[in-house]
Amino acid sequence: MAWEGTQLVLLVVCLAVVCSNDTGSDNVGPMVTDKVYFDIKMGDEEIGRMVIGLFGDVVPKTVLNFKTLAEGTVVRDGKRLTYEGVRFHRIIRDFIVQGGDITQGNGYGGRSIFETARFPDENFHLDHYGAGWVNMAHHGKDTNSSQFAIFAVPAPWLDGKHVVFGKVLAGMDIFRKMEKTPTDSNDRPLTEIIVARCGSLPVDKPFRVDLKPSPE
Repeated sequence: MAWEGTQLVLLVVCLAVVCSNDTGSDNVGPMVTDKVYFDIKMGDEEIGRMVIGLFGDVVPKTVLNFKTLAEGTVVRDGKRLTYEGVRFHRIIRDFIVQGGDITQGNGYGGRSIFETARFPDENFHLDHYGAGWVNMAHHGKDTNSSQFAIFAVPAPWLDGKHVVFGKVLAGMDIFRKMEKTPTDSNDRPLTEIIVARCGSLPVDKPFRVDLKPSPE
């Protein structure tokens, strides 16, 4: 009887551990392997810094492209490829802030760091989970370049169509200022918003984020 009682206790403990591990497991997200920063300028005023965590274990090629453009270390056709000085050309309140057109600045251009200006969709392992998540903006399947979008809301209708590769870790207040700026009928901000400075930040030890909106 004592042994049966011990078995019962062990069974209860094991079930408790399993339930504990399962609780919230659906919210366990990808590992941040790299970080970049954007110092944002709106008109004549620098409004602050956004830090974006990147998921290099999930989409290594996409992360390499984005991080390298933030660092500005690649030259193609005699031109340095960088996000520095590039405007955010499209803003839709309660939806997205889009930028990264390093060639034309209007949403019709863009270039990757690779030999070809466009590169294929790497995978769609991550979804558009809410505010602060970042994807590759493109003009159709397998046309990724340098353009990206930061989301203000979940966007499940884009899952499986755009590669999600990052999440805002700090500076959501800056993002909200950008998102709320007035725009014209073509969704272009009436006040110019640019990346004043950008680069990468060290990640001493990779860490996970949850599958939730970025904290505000």
